[in-house]
Amino acid sequence: MMLALEMFRSLPRTVAGRTLGGRVPMVGAMAQPIRMVTIDPPKADRPGWARLKTRLSGICGSDLGAISGKTSLYFSAVVSFPFVPGHEVVADLMDDAEAEGHDTLTKGTRVVLDSILTCAARGVDPCDNCAAGRTNVCSHITVGHLAPGLQTGFCSTTGGGWGQQLSAHRSQMHVVPEGYSDEQAVLIEPMACAVHTALRAAPTRGARVLVSGAGSVGLLTTLALRELTDAGEITVVAKHGHQKELAIELGATEVVTPKEVLRRVRRSTGAFQLEPDYSRGYLLGGVDLAFDAVGSKESLETALHATRAGGKVVLSGMPSAADLSAAWFRELEVVGTYASTRSDFEKAIELVGHDAVARMAKGVAPYPLHRWREALDHAQSAGRLGTVKVAFDPRKRG
Repeated sequence: MMLALEMFRSLPRTVAGRTLGGRVPMVGAMAQPIRMVTIDPPKADRPGWARLKTRLSGICGSDLGAISGKTSLYFSAVVSFPFVPGHEVVADLMDDAEAEGHDTLTKGTRVVLDSILTCAARGVDPCDNCAAGRTNVCSHITVGHLAPGLQTGFCSTTGGGWGQQLSAHRSQMHVVPEGYSDEQAVLIEPMACAVHTALRAAPTRGARVLVSGAGSVGLLTTLALRELTDAGEITVVAKHGHQKELAIELGATEVVTPKEVLRRVRRSTGAFQLEPDYSRGYLLGGVDLAFDAVGSKESLETALHATRAGGKVVLSGMPSAADLSAAWFRELEVVGTYASTRSDFEKAIELVGHDAVARMAKGVAPYPLHRWREALDHAQSAGRLGTVKVAFDPRKRG
């Protein structure tokens, strides 16, 4: 048996958590459809599968959205209840892991996971996307020998990082370099997502870029843009002082607050700022490329309203409902970026060795599982509290 946090299907709790979570965080956490349980560990009884013992598992914005009931019902068809959350995972192998096309990893190896449950993991013939290496958009995430689940951490069969053990397929595993701390390693998966975002956006040489949001997603995206693309000036929108310092270290040209972003972009690009009745201001002109790195209505509208006609807006945070008038009126290209591929992980492992990321990792806050309400409350307020990432360490007792 093992300890784990388990999310279960409960309409009353989902509604209560959605209503209370933003206003009374600790009460909202108690109302949400998650609980601590003692359950059997997931099995690893098929070729290529192995058991893992969790060292650290991050709390991601998508986890918070699911727990608080704010995630779109669009995703209800690609999860299976009850499930153990946690897709940002650092773990030790409990078995040797071997699969065709991959080196064998021996018991005790420290790994991070590419959380997507692809055709290889599900034991089915590769779909067109997997065959082309675009495993992040696998078409078979609801079939095969696993329950439906877009990722580890949203599937009832595999378990997740918010438990003492989970199971994973060899194709998901990446070895952690010896010199990396667990806190650095837990940033590899979000770094891989940032790499994928930057490369998919493919800014032209010298492009003016806006990153709306300076949490871990925005900060790591800034680094990926600076290190892997030909982007020019990168303006990052940050609410808190510590975020400004990190953004500059990671490659931002300047950092602005949400209140001043349009004014600053207007000055740097020569755009015109308009103020519609009873609505948010927007620019005629602006940056060439903008990223919504939060997924909130406000951050997405900031990205839309600050981008020039014909420019590109990239959704790297799970999006909330927003006014899309700017996308229509200014003929914006709106691009989604989801998760990452194996090649993105390889680049991410190198980037996590960056000095600024190593310093970021010192801001990772680990909690034992039994303090889960406190951890979720902390994660909801991480930016304000100066925390880069909140994580669970199932090995901790105190």
